[in-house]
Amino acid sequence: MKYRKKPVVIEAFKFRIDNIPEWFMDKVSTNEIITTETTCMIKTLEGCMNAKKGDYIIKGVEGEIYPCKTDIFHLTYELLESK
Repeated sequence: MKYRKKPVVIEAFKFRIDNIPEWFMDKVSTNEIITTETTCMIKTLEGCMNAKKGDYIIKGVEGEIYPCKTDIFHLTYELLESK
């Protein structure tokens, strides 16, 4: 059988490149995300995930936050609107 991913709308930003959204900073203030100058560690249900400067940070459909490498992000997502 073959499956296609359902279209979903997510929020995302490039870590340490784009403006940091409030939903990210909320998790930093509760220590669910720990940041340094160039990296961050995100506590997820699957364990801790690391992101580097330029990686995308995604807020999923259920509010989960996780990192995604730029090349994978561009293969998976397309821009809906620019702020």
